[in-house]
Amino acid sequence: MLEPPLTEEKVRSLKLGDVVLISGLIYTGRDEAHAYLLKNPAPMDLQGAILYHCGPVALKQGDRWKIAAAGPTTSIREEPYEAEIIGKFGLRGVIGKGGMGKKTLEGMKKHGAVYLNAVGGAAQYYARCITAVEGVSLLELGVPEAMWHLRVKDFMALVTMDAHGNSLHAEVEEASGKALETVGASVHS
Repeated sequence: MLEPPLTEEKVRSLKLGDVVLISGLIYTGRDEAHAYLLKNPAPMDLQGAILYHCGPVALKQGDRWKIAAAGPTTSIREEPYEAEIIGKFGLRGVIGKGGMGKKTLEGMKKHGAVYLNAVGGAAQYYARCITAVEGVSLLELGVPEAMWHLRVKDFMALVTMDAHGNSLHAEVEEASGKALETVGASVHS
């Protein structure tokens, strides 16, 4: 069970393959939010927070918001920014799909953060994990790009990049490359 805000000690205790259930407040952030955060103070306290790469489908109902779908966005798009954002604001976790690259992995190792892989195609499941929309920042960026403050319960994810420099994504990429070399060699011989 992960309950943000997270401590560095808690995050460093996580290892590749750990399945976690997140309960508490998380924030969404995609391309425009990352660009904003690089140049400005965060509109909320992100120390110990988890940032979710998600552009939710949000519906206004009276003066309240309801999230109808909240699937993960492909994270590699944030690779140029994520390590700096982690260090600048003290993030402890990033949720998304597909993993991230070497720069982010190094930032996670240095600052004590993890990458939590969410299931692609499970937007309805994740929307059901959201118990409340507690706020929204940067709505001027548009609904999918705004930073949503989401209260979640039992939001499931898998640790695929840890705070010790290990990446399941890098391991799979390396193993796949070796398998392709073997297949290529046998095809051409």
